[in-house]
Amino acid sequence: MTTILVVDDEANIRNLVKAYLEADGFAVETAADGTSGLQAFRRYQPTVVILDIMLPGMDGLEVLQHIRRESDAYVLMLTAKTEETDRVIGLTVGADDYLTKPFSPRELVARVKTILRRDRRPCADANTPHLHFPHIEIDSNSYEVLVNGEPVELTTLEFDLLKVLAVHAGRVLSREQLIEQVWGYDFYGDTRVVDVHIGHIRQKLEQDPANPHFITTVRGVGYKFVGD
Repeated sequence: MTTILVVDDEANIRNLVKAYLEADGFAVETAADGTSGLQAFRRYQPTVVILDIMLPGMDGLEVLQHIRRESDAYVLMLTAKTEETDRVIGLTVGADDYLTKPFSPRELVARVKTILRRDRRPCADANTPHLHFPHIEIDSNSYEVLVNGEPVELTTLEFDLLKVLAVHAGRVLSREQLIEQVWGYDFYGDTRVVDVHIGHIRQKLEQDPANPHFITTVRGVGYKFVGD
């Protein structure tokens, strides 16, 4: 049974979301603030975390940062309509999707199901388990990346995004194409999530992330992997 953690300081929201998710067969744990939410995350190791940004004490963005240092769990953030900046920061830190309050519980359940249907592994893996370029190697069997012979640690999502780009080395892929292959056809969120994860990959792969060599931006079109 898939475990979902709901972290929100409003008891009515926690209870409502818990009821709807349990009705769909999920196991649900809840927490009312950031500190207890992080403790619950470490205790229950949920597959999905539904995380409010505005929490007492440790806010949702700080909780998200801790989660991302420890896990690839899916994170769906809850934000108020006025929290556009926080939504962008949440995507930057590594949220998978966000939902604006007030929201329909049915929509939230649909978002969770969509997240869980996303294939973390690119469809090209079976045919291209190992990619070798002059300065970078990508191994789908072990989920390892080597840059100039040195291992680079990527999250599962970052690996999949890099792999899709590398499989199509030299070809420009739009954000929509990348979302389709990595997140899935029924992705609900903001296409800017691609930019966020590309930025994370560049920070880990590139000697100079501001002037990337491996993943270049083709302005107005998308991204291209350069293998040489």
